[in-house]
Amino acid sequence: MRILVTGGAGFIGSHLCGCLLEKGHEVMCLDNLFSGSRRNIYRFMNNPRFEFIRHDVTNPITLEADQIYNLACPASPVHYQLNPVKTVKTNVMGTINMLGIAKRVKARILQASTSEVYGDPHVHPQREDYWGNVNPIGPRSCYDEGKRLAETLMMDYHRQNSVDIRIARIFNTYGPCMWEKDGRVVSNFIVQALSSKPLTVYGEGKQTRSFCYVSDLVRGLQALMGTSDITGPINLGNPEEFTMIELAELVREMTGSKSEIQFEPLPQDDPVRRRPDITRARQLLSWEPTVSLRDGLRLTIDYFDRLLRGDQAA
Repeated sequence: MRILVTGGAGFIGSHLCGCLLEKGHEVMCLDNLFSGSRRNIYRFMNNPRFEFIRHDVTNPITLEADQIYNLACPASPVHYQLNPVKTVKTNVMGTINMLGIAKRVKARILQASTSEVYGDPHVHPQREDYWGNVNPIGPRSCYDEGKRLAETLMMDYHRQNSVDIRIARIFNTYGPCMWEKDGRVVSNFIVQALSSKPLTVYGEGKQTRSFCYVSDLVRGLQALMGTSDITGPINLGNPEEFTMIELAELVREMTGSKSEIQFEPLPQDDPVRRRPDITRARQLLSWEPTVSLRDGLRLTIDYFDRLLRGDQAA
C-alpha cells in the first residue's frame, strides 16, 4: 500500500515508518520538523519506497494514499506549550486537512490521540468510556482539548461522510529516537543521569504513569489500522503503573549514576494517576505490551548514551 505518515520524522512516527517499510509498503513521511528530526529518518532516505515531504499539516496539501496515520503534533509539554495556538491549529486544522484527503481518496485514517484526553482522571484505571476531567482553559488545554476535538472531527467525518477512521489513545511511550531535550520524564531522567545532573522530580514524586516501549506501541497502531470495522477509541499503553520516584530510582540504578533527586513544584493540571485499561485492545486487537520497563529502559539508555557521546549512528 501507499501510506502517509504525518509527523513521520518524530519519535513514534519514525519507528512506524521503519516498520511499514519493512513490510514492503510505500511510505510518505510528512513533517515540518518542529519537533521531528531528519536524524530519525536518515536511514530511510536511500530506500526507493520512502519519500520525505517537508510540510505543515495546518496547510492544505493534495496527496494520494491508501492509508493515513495522523501523528503530527508535538507531544511534550515543553514543545506544545511553546506555541499553544499552533498546537491547537495542528490538532484541528491538521486533522481536518488529513480527513479531507481520506474523504477524497477513500483512505483509511488513524488519529493518534492521547491519554491526555482523560485529563486528571477521577476514574482509575482509565477506560475508553470515561469522558475525562480536563481543564479547558489551562496551560495544557492546547494539547488535551485539541486532541479531544480531533477525536470529535474523526467521529463526525465518519458519521456524516462515512470516512473509514481509527482512533488510538496513546499512553506514555518511550524508546530510541526521543529527542534529548524532549521534556518527557523518561528522556529527562536518562539524560540527567548520564550527564551527572540532578534528576528533576515534580511534587513529591508520588504521581504515577504507565510506560509503553515504542515497538509495542507501533505494533498496536498497526493492529488497529489493520482491523476491518473497529473505529475506536482504543487505549494503547502499558498497564503497569510506576511512581515518578520509582522510575527515577530505576534509572539511577541502571545508569550507575550518583545523581541526586531534586524536587520541583508540581506543574498546573499535572495528572495524579495515569494507567490504561487495555481490555478492549486485548479483546479486539489481540494486543498487549511485551517489553518490560527494565528491558525497554536498557535499550533507551544505550541510545541516549551513544547520542550524548556524539555517535552519529545513534
